[in-house]
Amino acid sequence: MATENCDAVNMDPDIELLSDEEIERDAEAFKEQGNAFYIKKDYTEAFNYYTKAIDMCPKNASYYGNRAATLMMLCRYREALEDSQQAVRLDNSFMKGHLREGKCHLSLGNAMAASRCFQRVLELEPDNSQAQQELKNAESILEYERMAEIGFEKRDFRMVVFCMDRALECASACHKFKILKAECLALLGRYPEAQSVASDILRMDSTNADALYVRGLCLYYEDCIDKAVQFFVQALRMAPDHDKARLACRNAKALKAKKEEGNKAFKEGNFEAAYDLYSEALTIDPNNIKTNAKLYCNRATVGSKLKKLEQAIEDCTKAIKLDETYIKAYLRRAQCYMDTEQYEEAVRDYEKVYQTEKTKEHKHLLKTAQLELKKSKRKDYYKILGVDKNATEEEIKKAYRKRALLHHPDRHSGASTEVQKEEEKKFKEVGEAFSVLSDPKKKARYDSGQDLEDDCMNMGDFDANNIFKAFFGGPGGFSFEASGPGNFFFQFG
Repeated sequence: MATENCDAVNMDPDIELLSDEEIERDAEAFKEQGNAFYIKKDYTEAFNYYTKAIDMCPKNASYYGNRAATLMMLCRYREALEDSQQAVRLDNSFMKGHLREGKCHLSLGNAMAASRCFQRVLELEPDNSQAQQELKNAESILEYERMAEIGFEKRDFRMVVFCMDRALECASACHKFKILKAECLALLGRYPEAQSVASDILRMDSTNADALYVRGLCLYYEDCIDKAVQFFVQALRMAPDHDKARLACRNAKALKAKKEEGNKAFKEGNFEAAYDLYSEALTIDPNNIKTNAKLYCNRATVGSKLKKLEQAIEDCTKAIKLDETYIKAYLRRAQCYMDTEQYEEAVRDYEKVYQTEKTKEHKHLLKTAQLELKKSKRKDYYKILGVDKNATEEEIKKAYRKRALLHHPDRHSGASTEVQKEEEKKFKEVGEAFSVLSDPKKKARYDSGQDLEDDCMNMGDFDANNIFKAFFGGPGGFSFEASGPGNFFFQFG
């Protein structure tokens, strides 16, 4: 018993002996000190004194209301919401309590709950202009949410970002709106912005599954698939029912596996299989812009090996449309243009590459394309004779013999004036082509793209008939004779 009496004597006399009136007076003093710090914008100290007031008088609604106002200034809206709700539980006619609860709901993105609070304020004070304005803000947020939902379904991600930016002007602490904005930024390829939003949320809440999902989504779309999978798995640990994280994780793993299968088939020289595997990979996730750009370029490489050059050009164009900075796709397309003799297009692509990366290799490729373009605008002597560019001297002679006889003016002496002129023109072109390709020095200059008019090698002075006579053995060595209308035979001397 003595011990119990001793404990009673040693109890804190301040708590034991203060009357209710004194407690209320001390609590009011703490509140006044809190108000003073609040006016000075020292919200942390204000919070401490309001807390002391609440500890003294935990049934006073205004103390909770004041602390809620302080927590709102500290952007601690969830704690402020709890204090506001406690305030109106203690006093349902406490107008400021309902108003602050509504503002907390609004800041946290719960516009429906906010509307109910503001409507309660207007029941208490029908002319309260602040509640009227906040009610309009809540209605605006509900409308932006509705528009964003429609925009997301239509894949109009820019519209969603716009709506969420407007909504966040009033609902600055709403993680849901921030996550939706970040997800759409990722889908638009604006990865740094999306990463920034997600990182801000994770700094406040490292277990936020939605933010972890968005971080993973950014990495996935930047073709960092292994790291992306780690974030998706972490998000699923936090929220096992997170459907988006589960789907993204599955797509990431499938895309990586299919791409690696295609690469393996290509390295083994199995081009048909590689082409099919890259095609399958492209169907997995149309939203993955960066990886799909690489897949299109890979398929273009395979297509060029399979001589599907037009398809390869189309695939490169698709890759560039997805990623305008993709140098490899420009280079691949330029080479395909070169292979199909579309030199102007090749020059355009090589110029784009060289402007971006001024390397010796890119400069050489551009100069080669420019030379081929220049050569393509001259007469194609190989085409005129109907021979390959690697034709032998004998093949060139044989082709000349055939074409010269085909277009010789004497053979068409009975034709119309128009036909005669056309055949004479072709006969001269055949002679001109032969005079160049049969001369090793001229042929070398022609093949290298040099102008044949240089160094006194003017092609305007030659005579096609002289070349013909020299080839067929001189004067009297060859003649055309008619054996009937439209029929000729050749007679050699």
